[in-house]
Parts: sequence; structure tokens; C-alpha cells
Amino acid sequence: MNKVILMGRLARDPDVRSTQSGRTYARMTIAVDRRMSRNAAPGQQTADFINLVAWEQRAEFAGNYLHKGTKIVVEGRLQARSYDAQDGTKRYVTEVVVDNIEFAESKKSDTSASYGGGQSYGGAQSYGAPQSAPMPGGSAGGLGDSVSDDDIPF
Repeated sequence: MNKVILMGRLARDPDVRSTQSGRTYARMTIAVDRRMSRNAAPGQQTADFINLVAWEQRAEFAGNYLHKGTKIVVEGRLQARSYDAQDGTKRYVTEVVVDNIEFAESKKSDTSASYGGGQSYGGAQSYGAPQSAPMPGGSAGGLGDSVSDDDIPF
């Protein structure tokens, strides 16, 4: 079984692009906090930065609703692949191919138009089949405000 579930904050805005054949994909990096070790200095926080790739509707969702600092939960599968770089060297990549994305917290706001935690895109029906349901919320739902760098744990 190859299943990965991660919770963390996006380290940068999703990079949404299209392949030559027209398929949309988004590359993202999620910072996942490590448990503190007994030997760690007080206040020291460590994180793993894990590469994610989302395809088609999930990529469009990421580009429209996610930004640096957004706390999310992703579910997917681990993929290892290699490719030949432009300089002729062979490069190896390990990444999580996203099957499901959920917001892990609600937007901190004093307005009534908040997007609640637990909202998701790409539920159980998304495994292997394109999502036919509309994007949640229809609009950004107040997600346009940026998170300050002080709010990010890394």
C-alpha cells in the first residue's frame, strides 16, 4: 500500500503550469513539523519540506485557493522518478502525488465570510477519476488576505 497523509503549511505559493499536451499541474512544497527530540534546544523547531504535485482540478484548486502559509492536509501517494537534466545529468525526484487537499484551519478573520476548516477538494470519488463537482465556495471566500511571515512556523 502506498498512501501518504501530511499536515503542514505551504512553504511557497503553488506553481501552476501546463504540460505540452495541455494537462494542468501544480508544484508545491509543504513544511511538516517534526516532533521535538529530547536533545533539542528549547524553542527549536524543525520541519521537513516535502514536494507535492497535484494534477488537473486539484492543481486548479491549489492555484485559486492556496497560498504561502496556508495550513493544509494532503492525502496522496509517494512517487520516485528520474529525468535527464539539460546539462545531461540524471536527476532523481521523490514527491507526493496529491489525491485530496483539505484546509486544516479556518481563516482568522473578523468578517462573516470565512472559509471553515475541514473544507476539502478531491474526496473519495477523486481517486483516479476527474472531479466533476464544482470548486468549493465558488469564490475565494475571503482567502485573498495573505498570512504574515510571523504566522509561519519556519
